[in-house]
Amino acid sequence: QVQLVESGGGLVQAGGSLRLSCAASGRTFSTYAMGWFRQAPGKAREFVAAITRSGSRTYYADTVKGRFTISTDNAKNTVYLQMNSLKPEDTAVYYCAAKIDYCSGYGCYALTGYKYWGQGTQVTVSS
Repeated sequence: QVQLVESGGGLVQAGGSLRLSCAASGRTFSTYAMGWFRQAPGKAREFVAAITRSGSRTYYADTVKGRFTISTDNAKNTVYLQMNSLKPEDTAVYYCAAKIDYCSGYGCYALTGYKYWGQGTQVTVSS
């Protein structure tokens, strides 16, 4: 089992920045990759970014590429999502997720491939 706890969400004005954190505990050594997903009201949960446990590969949704950065600190078992130049359309509940199986390319984007999920943290961007 892997437990995930997100933090760092809040209210920010458009153009501002936030950094989300995801603290992992339990069998963290079993994870292959960590991902961030988001879900806006009335919409499906969507992929935002992912990173392999080694940190060697990262993946981003086109909507956040160039604005968001995912990183990992394995010593702290924590994954971060630095969000810059935030837009109102970034408003959503952001979820951290852990993937056990190998993935590459678009295989790391699929929501169904992630086994463990956090409870989510709200990000609200005002215009």
